[in-house]
Amino acid sequence: MNTNARQLIEMIHKGEGIDLEFKTCRKQLNRDVYETVCAFLNRHGGTILLGVTDAGDIQGIEKNAVAQIKKDFVTTINNPQKIYPPAYMSVNEEMVEGKTVLRIYVPESSQVHRCNGRIYDRNEDGDFDITDHTRQVADLYQRKQATYSENKIYPYARSEDLRSDIIDKCRRLAGVWRDDHPWLGMDDLELMKSAQLHQTDPETGKSGITLAGILLLGNDQLILSAVPHHRTDLILRKVNLDRYDDRDLVRTNLIESYERIIAFVQKHLPDPFSLEGMERVSLRDAIFREVASNILIHREYTNAFPAKLIIERGQVRTENSNKPHGFGALDPTNFTPFPKNPVIGAFFREIHRADELGSGMRKMMRYGKTYGGADPEMVEGDVFRIVVKVPEFRANGEQGGRTKLDPNQNQEAQSRAQSRAQSGAQSGAQSDQIIKLLGSDSLSAVELVNKLGLKSKTGALKRSLQQLLEDGLLEYTIPDKPTSRLQKYRLTKKGNKVLEKIQDGV
Repeated sequence: MNTNARQLIEMIHKGEGIDLEFKTCRKQLNRDVYETVCAFLNRHGGTILLGVTDAGDIQGIEKNAVAQIKKDFVTTINNPQKIYPPAYMSVNEEMVEGKTVLRIYVPESSQVHRCNGRIYDRNEDGDFDITDHTRQVADLYQRKQATYSENKIYPYARSEDLRSDIIDKCRRLAGVWRDDHPWLGMDDLELMKSAQLHQTDPETGKSGITLAGILLLGNDQLILSAVPHHRTDLILRKVNLDRYDDRDLVRTNLIESYERIIAFVQKHLPDPFSLEGMERVSLRDAIFREVASNILIHREYTNAFPAKLIIERGQVRTENSNKPHGFGALDPTNFTPFPKNPVIGAFFREIHRADELGSGMRKMMRYGKTYGGADPEMVEGDVFRIVVKVPEFRANGEQGGRTKLDPNQNQEAQSRAQSRAQSGAQSGAQSDQIIKLLGSDSLSAVELVNKLGLKSKTGALKRSLQQLLEDGLLEYTIPDKPTSRLQKYRLTKKGNKVLEKIQDGV
């Protein structure tokens, strides 16, 4: 069983919730799938699995219907008369237990979306029409405006201040990958509105180019007027450790910024030969394509902290300002992607400068160890940091060996070890809480999440439950159907003995 299939089975086992929805769709799309898309866009995003019943049974989709379902979904989701503003997303085909399941990841949007003219919001495992509920609609608009600085409208920014050559370039790039891309038939203003770079504030009536539009397509003068601190500092520091060996200070639009980051990396990093199957792949370009897009897409542009990419001996470090949704090292096996600037991210995906949300991280992890000998590290916080190990070559062409840690690196390693120890202690404490909660009654995963005061089923909770099951302290109430929607956990005899010890303070 491949990794994707295992991940899907885990998701199905978790059951429907605020960020997960099942649709049967044996031969054709359910009518209400677009209401779910709209609700996910308006709330925190989520995943839709087509070919799975509400009870969590995998029925699959008939093979001769797969292509038509995918075509119908992609066509409809780009139709402004169905979903407005239009959304851009793809459908991934997966095989689970020998059956075809379609997975649709819907990112959280920075806009308020409507389906057939109605506004839908997500609550637990349901989609609710809130159009006629003034308070809820107002809260939704306020949440969107407060969450994403990229939506700030600049009513006095003129279309003449945009780079028409960059707009044409992006239109061509989108058309290269899709002959019928809607941008090909739009003028510049229509393209801006379609990409949500030109908006109208429904509360104030202000209309104009957004911060995202200025950053993506504005001329340098307009960009620095709106965001004076905007820059990406590219530094090579291998010989002169006090200063630098080469530097490029990038203060231009995000399209050309991306190209200059890639050019700097290609100039200073090796690209050793590598095969994937029968084809040669550039590990360097595959990894740093994701690094470059991450620096630009997920940055908090209202923060003056300068973004940096620093090439050092044996590694590359990046830093950029961030609006964190959690703290600490990201675990790729339990990673839930969260869009920091969804409009900018969607634009980059349309011109194929970025992958679908979350897939870039998995690609970076897949190639990173092969390229540099160690997995890349990503740490979420007020400053988002990435560390990618890179190969070093001696003059004779041999790859350099491992270098001795200096005192600062040694201190960092000790800090990481201490962090892992704290994480283990927290996991043990959570396991004790779970055992106490199950001492009185059987509980589902959702009920445990609520009683533990969590927002969702976190990676730590999943690991705790899995470990308790493997240790024989918990068992399923429906052991024959581990993915059943009605599934709950209960203590075993061994678990009850552990509960007695916990209660006795042993």
